[in-house]
Amino acid sequence: MFKRLALALIMLLLVASPALAQEGVLITPKHSDPHWVAAYWNNMYFSGAPVLQQSEAAINYDWQSGSPHPAVSADQFSARWSRYIQVTPGNYRFTATADDGMRVWLDGELIINMWHDHAALTATADRYLSEGHHLLLVEYYENGGVAVAQFSWAPVEPAIRNWRGEYYNNVSLSGAPALVRDDVIINFDWASGSPAPGVVNSDLFSVRWTRSITIPAGALYRFTATTDDGVRVWVNNHLLIDAWEDSARRDHYGIIYLPAGQIPVKMEYYENMGVAVAALIWSPVGADQPGPREVIVDDSSAGFVKGGAVTSWRVAMGGYVGSLHWTRNNDQWRANYNWARWYPDLAPGRYEVYVFVPLTTISAGVPWVPVGYSLTARARYWVSHQDGFTSRIVDQAANSGTWVSLGTYRFRGTREDYVSLNDITYEPYLSRVLAFDAVRFVPR
Repeated sequence: MFKRLALALIMLLLVASPALAQEGVLITPKHSDPHWVAAYWNNMYFSGAPVLQQSEAAINYDWQSGSPHPAVSADQFSARWSRYIQVTPGNYRFTATADDGMRVWLDGELIINMWHDHAALTATADRYLSEGHHLLLVEYYENGGVAVAQFSWAPVEPAIRNWRGEYYNNVSLSGAPALVRDDVIINFDWASGSPAPGVVNSDLFSVRWTRSITIPAGALYRFTATTDDGVRVWVNNHLLIDAWEDSARRDHYGIIYLPAGQIPVKMEYYENMGVAVAALIWSPVGADQPGPREVIVDDSSAGFVKGGAVTSWRVAMGGYVGSLHWTRNNDQWRANYNWARWYPDLAPGRYEVYVFVPLTTISAGVPWVPVGYSLTARARYWVSHQDGFTSRIVDQAANSGTWVSLGTYRFRGTREDYVSLNDITYEPYLSRVLAFDAVRFVPR
C-alpha cells in the first residue's frame, strides 16, 4: 500500500511539474539516499524547467536578501525538496520555519500549510510513524525581501499524565511498541476492531499500561480486571492478578493491603482473536470491614431506572463497565422528557456521591470536533438524601473520563435514597448529548 502511494505521489509530481525531468531524466528520491533531492525555479509557481537541481544534506537556510545559488533569483523563486526517511516506530514532530510560504506532505498527507506571504513563521505537526520508509515532500516560495527555509523532524514522547499505554503487534509484548500513548482510563471494549486502526492489529496484539495511583490512607483494596483474553496486574510490585490465557470476557479479582502514598500499578493484556475487552477498576474493600460499604450503581444495574420517550434513548459501548445510555437535550421542560434514577442499596450513614462521565475524544483532522456522549456543559443531577434534595450541575464535556463528586450527604438506607438526571439542560434544543452511566456512593 505504501509503495503504491509513494509511486502515485511521484507520478503526480511529474505530471504537475514536468520540470523535474531534465534532459529526459526524472530525478526522484531513493530509499537509500540520505539526502534531499532539490529543485529550484525562477518563479513562485514551479512552472517550466527548474534552473537548478542538486542533492542537499538539510533544509536549513537563511538567505537573508540573497539568492540560494547564482542561477536562482534573489526574489520570486520557488523550491521543492523530496526524500525518504527511515524511522523506528514512534511519535515524531515535524517543524517548518519559512519566510514566505512553505507546505509539507508526509506520505501524501498535507501536514503543514503556510502557503502565503509572511515574515518568518514556524509551524509544527505531530504524527505517529510506523517502522520503515516514509516519503517527505517540502515546497517553498519566496516573494520578496528576506528568504528563510528550514525544515526538520525529531522523535517526541507523548505527554503522559494518566496511563502510559504501550501497544504491540504481537501477543508477547516483545520488541518495540507499535504505539505509545496517554490513556485516561483502562476501560476499553474494542469489539472486533483495533485500538488504533492502521497502527495496531485488530487481533494478536498486546498492551502494557503503567502509572502510579495515590492511596489516601492505608486500607485493603480490591482490584478488578475485566478482559477478553489474558491479563496480569501488578500492584505495588506484587503480582496480584495472573490470568494469562485465552478466555471469553471475565472478571478477575485480587485484594491487597496498600499503605498511604504513591503506589505503582502495571497491567499487561493480550488479545488473541475475536472480541477485545480490557478494563481495570479498584476500590477499598468495604464488605470485609465493619460499617457501610462502597456501592456503585451502573446503567446496567438493577438499581438503574429510566423513563420518558422510549425512542429517544440510545445505548452505546464505553462508559464505566463497557456500556452507557445517552440521549439529546431539551432546552426547557417538555412533556415526556427523558430522565433516569440510580437507586443504591445503602446502609444508613454518610456517603460522598460521585458520577462517572464517559470519555469524550477529539476527532482527527481540522477543525477538531469532540466525539462521544458527554457533550453537555449543564448536566443537572439531583441527590435525594436524608436532609432533602440537592441539585448539582456537572460540565460533562470538561470532565470526561473521570469521577465527579456531587458532595457528601446523610442517607436513610431506604428507597428514598437516589440520584437522578434528566435531559433538561436549557442549552439550545437537541444541540447536546448527555451520558447516563454510573453513580458511586463512598462511605465518609
